[in-house]
Amino acid sequence: MLFKTRNFDDAKTVLDISDLVVSLPPAAKAKPVLNGISLTIRQGETVCLVGESGSGKSVTSLAVMGLLPKDALFVTGGSISLSGTDLLAQSPGAMQDMRARRVAMIFQEPMTALNPVLRVGEQIEEVLESHTKLPADERRRRVIDIMEQVHLPDVERVYRSYPHQLSGGQRQRIMIAMALVLEPELLIADEPTTALDVTTQKQILSLIAELQEKHGTAVLFITHDMGVVAEIADSVYVMNHGDMVEHAPIETLLRDPKKDYTRKLLAAVPSLTPRAARPAPGGDPVLRVEQLNMVYGGGGLFKRHPGTHAAKAVTFDVARGRTLGIVGESGSGKSTVARCIMRLIQPTSGAIRLRDSDIAQLTRKQLKPHRQHLQVVFQDPFRSLNPRWTVGRSLVEGPVNYGQSPAAARERAAELMEIVGLPRDSLDRYPHQFSGGQRQRIAIARAVAMEPDVLVADEAVSALDVSVQAQVLDLLDELQEKLGITIVFITHDLRVAAQICDDVLVMQRGVVVEQGAAADVLANPQHDYTRSLIEAAPGRSWDFANFRELGAA
Repeated sequence: MLFKTRNFDDAKTVLDISDLVVSLPPAAKAKPVLNGISLTIRQGETVCLVGESGSGKSVTSLAVMGLLPKDALFVTGGSISLSGTDLLAQSPGAMQDMRARRVAMIFQEPMTALNPVLRVGEQIEEVLESHTKLPADERRRRVIDIMEQVHLPDVERVYRSYPHQLSGGQRQRIMIAMALVLEPELLIADEPTTALDVTTQKQILSLIAELQEKHGTAVLFITHDMGVVAEIADSVYVMNHGDMVEHAPIETLLRDPKKDYTRKLLAAVPSLTPRAARPAPGGDPVLRVEQLNMVYGGGGLFKRHPGTHAAKAVTFDVARGRTLGIVGESGSGKSTVARCIMRLIQPTSGAIRLRDSDIAQLTRKQLKPHRQHLQVVFQDPFRSLNPRWTVGRSLVEGPVNYGQSPAAARERAAELMEIVGLPRDSLDRYPHQFSGGQRQRIAIARAVAMEPDVLVADEAVSALDVSVQAQVLDLLDELQEKLGITIVFITHDLRVAAQICDDVLVMQRGVVVEQGAAADVLANPQHDYTRSLIEAAPGRSWDFANFRELGAA
């Protein structure tokens, strides 16, 4: 059975939000950001708060933590109570003392939440130093103990490590250790698994559940991933544009959603069932990768060592108008292969044939004529778009550099904005004036403006909520149909791979362990590693669009 069946009727109420209103400054003359929302979490309960970007999920968590941006958002109505303590009546100093001690938060991106110049053990110890009077040796003992509880390997080494020396999953475990070292009553987790691969995600979710069971913590879990919701939630609250539109126990919500908005969210969840196979086109492959090797490090002044083999003898080809998905855990080598294809790095050996030209070992100057045929869409469009340039300038830069007139490039940019579902007059706006999903559409338009043969999409939808994700996948499909673009799609999300990929290549520790048609690899995996990836996918036994368990009548 997929769902938890726990009863909290007699459990103590830990968090009680009642008719909470959060508003912009009066001069904005805008509707409230949170419009009278109510939410209750009891001891040991996991409540999931779901909704699209801009629905108010994160604002709710910041209001509870007392971290609303000063002079930008204000609580103008309602109440927030933590085990009977009125949080809105607390002074800033009192709220600072409560944070970590009674309520703690795990953020989405631990690399930006952790101090890059402090060892991670010292950062956890800092929490104890700020909120307790424990002696130094006892603080260290407590830190080692909580690091062991979150199942970090070689704890003494990790204690002395800096954030950049740890993997994404290990950094997230450090964040969980920091949040739980003082055993708070309430843990708020804001999209803590979004950027993690499925196996690491499963480990983190299991860890949170294990620690919750051990400490009796109430958990408010903010996410847009309904698969995760199905795995961990006791009850679910659904938000839309600052309103609480629906609330129900998890099984009730998934089997019988009452509101159209909830139904739309569930219908947008991509299925693990691969899409229908498309007939393979004739002709030679547009992109052919042969025996690609990438070794980081190695050598040395006094003795040689083999280095890290990030990609080993990787071989595949992709035909025009087809989508190849490259999947695997963090560290599997999939992004290394993508960077080699784009020639953002130079491979150690092997061939990368684009339109019959081997670009693997070309110099920067020699690569220039080939760049327009090979474009990339990155995971975070806010970082890949120049914040000081208008969208129009970003879109015309490439075509103008390759000889197109500024007027023609501007007209084509306006056409592309319409193709990706944005108005022409958006060209004069800046990236920060768009939502995350809109920025990703702009990044796709910028790539397509070069009329490439191959588009590399590196985790291009992993940070988007499910409905926006579905729109961007449909857009890529539509552009491929119209323009015949070949897509290499890097992803850790097997649901996404099932919906957009014609063929799938599975990587583990730099080696291709399985490849073939998506319908074969995902529906009937032959390798144990592929099977483990599919089994780790959250909510895999649930048909979200049809509100039923797979295989159920």
